[in-house]
Amino acid sequence: MTGLPPEQSRTLHSHHLSEARVGHLATADESGVPHVIPVCFAVDGDHIYSVLDQKPKRTGLTRLRRVRNILSNPQATLVADHYEEDWSRLWYVMISGRAELLLEGEERSAAILVLRAKYPQYRDMDIDENPVIKITVERVIAWGGSESSQPQR
Repeated sequence: MTGLPPEQSRTLHSHHLSEARVGHLATADESGVPHVIPVCFAVDGDHIYSVLDQKPKRTGLTRLRRVRNILSNPQATLVADHYEEDWSRLWYVMISGRAELLLEGEERSAAILVLRAKYPQYRDMDIDENPVIKITVERVIAWGGSESSQPQR
């Protein structure tokens, strides 16, 4: 991928997306059975990063369903959205692309720094060696209820 078209790149780096505190990551297994889970995430370039953190889990980090799904079917989608009673302020950004697991290396370390910059909670967590999910963005769809934020397809 040589980069996103300018209109998608602007959407990817929009204030809405960069300020969103939670997204919903959708993955599917090799049979297409979907799995959606809330995640913390950060945007860096044309990539979305999410670390497998230390919150209580019933299984090891690399045995999580989202990880197994990514290893067998790398297509993933992340949705960040906002709701409030004033419907003119509603918005969402849906990012689709190819996911992979970063187990080591400079990119994984840099992703953790970006995530720690966005989420103070990660600064005190021992996540330096944890796997990171990387989504290389291929498509962005954004919508907002105000005149300044029309659909991008």
